[in-house]
Amino acid sequence: MSAYDELMAFQRETEALGQIAGRLGWDQETMMPEGATDQRAEEHGAIANVLHARRTDPRIGDWLDRAEAPDDAGAAQLRLIRRSFDRTMKVPAALAAEIARTTSRAHRVWADARATEDVAAFLPMLDKVVALRREEAAALAQGGDLYDALIDDYEPGGSGAELAAMFDAMRPRLVALRAAILDRPQPKGLSGNFDEAGQLKLSTLLARTFGYDMDHGRIDKAVHPFSSGSGLDVRITTRTAPEDPFNCFYSTIHEVGHAAYEQGIDRAYLLTPLGSGVSMGVHESQSRIYENQLGRSRAFTGWLYDQMRETFGDIGVDGPDAFYAAVNAVRNGYIRTEADEVQYNLHIMLRFDLERALIAGDLQVGDLEAAWNDRFAADFGYAVDRPSNGVLQDVHWSEGLFGYFPTYSLGNVYAGCLYKALTRDVPQVNERLAKGDTGPATGWLRQNLQQFGGLRDPKATIEHACGEAPSEAPLLGYLEAKFGELYDL
Repeated sequence: MSAYDELMAFQRETEALGQIAGRLGWDQETMMPEGATDQRAEEHGAIANVLHARRTDPRIGDWLDRAEAPDDAGAAQLRLIRRSFDRTMKVPAALAAEIARTTSRAHRVWADARATEDVAAFLPMLDKVVALRREEAAALAQGGDLYDALIDDYEPGGSGAELAAMFDAMRPRLVALRAAILDRPQPKGLSGNFDEAGQLKLSTLLARTFGYDMDHGRIDKAVHPFSSGSGLDVRITTRTAPEDPFNCFYSTIHEVGHAAYEQGIDRAYLLTPLGSGVSMGVHESQSRIYENQLGRSRAFTGWLYDQMRETFGDIGVDGPDAFYAAVNAVRNGYIRTEADEVQYNLHIMLRFDLERALIAGDLQVGDLEAAWNDRFAADFGYAVDRPSNGVLQDVHWSEGLFGYFPTYSLGNVYAGCLYKALTRDVPQVNERLAKGDTGPATGWLRQNLQQFGGLRDPKATIEHACGEAPSEAPLLGYLEAKFGELYDL
């Protein structure tokens, strides 16, 4: 075997073990007995040790020095393996294992604190997580910016300064649009009996409608919906709320966007570095364009209205236009995952600024709740009523995912670019969506983006699909046009 072949065979086993680690996380969120938390933490730590040892195996360096890529895809494989090897070598194995153990325990502490509205019960554990991530960031940054080192795990090549500049350009127009909308009459909301069985049945229909391959996936319930896995085993979760079926349906469509990306990658890349989404920003672009530009469009909601009536009977709104307005209503609310397209990015900007300050040491964990509440009041104009609607609402910090939040807004920006290109290239897209046919839209995304997996860097992935460099302009233009028409601005 050549050095390249030996390296790829070794990497395939490492990727398979990484999938097993991910399955442990999926089980913890969906099916694991509550009393198994401590044992699961040890299991996470053990497999983290194994993965760290494989990712720092000195043979990788030797193989990389000798390997010759057979083609462009092979060159991309070597580039990604080199990047992972160089980053992993900087982090001590003991630290990697301790992060895995601590974040596994922190997840359960967060869930209990959230359920009991007890911030004080969570903060000591969060303090440990922040300290560990800062230690990891220092090892990775080697004198550079700590937050940038963490962002690079989720959006290679991204930086806090670049993201801050983008958000600063977006914020004034979003705040102005929000203010103008909230000054207008609000549409009527849904009413009726939205039983869980009906929600889950329609959720499955929506997943299939957007191309989710149920032969290689499954849908379960979780407190915080997520997608897990890649290749031939890609699982999603959703949640139900009796008074709000949109929570279930759009959580499902959102996670299907993630899953479709993973299922759509060229099978030749299975269990290789190219066999997963290239970044969380690009990943989020898929979930957001599925959920918003497609799933909340006037065309698709007309079809969904009929499905809702068939499943639940009277839903409290008369006709597809009223239903479209209800789907896209802009109202005050605390929860990021339930936020409308206009206000969603304001939720992300709040989290981005706070976590950046935590990692920099400019904000202490003990002051986090007050800082959150102050910023929320300033941005949204009303006070947080309880911790589960504020600083305890998201799972991310308990899992140590610092640097992850900004990729949500970056994904919205990328989705805006992709939608502009999609409607240019597939002019009949809305005509087909009105019939419940997402094929032309999802097929375009698979052909132009999803199939390539990690072949290109994130920005190059978007530029290849769109034909131009990404910017926030298409997203802002889309939002102002859509909601200007909806609210007669």
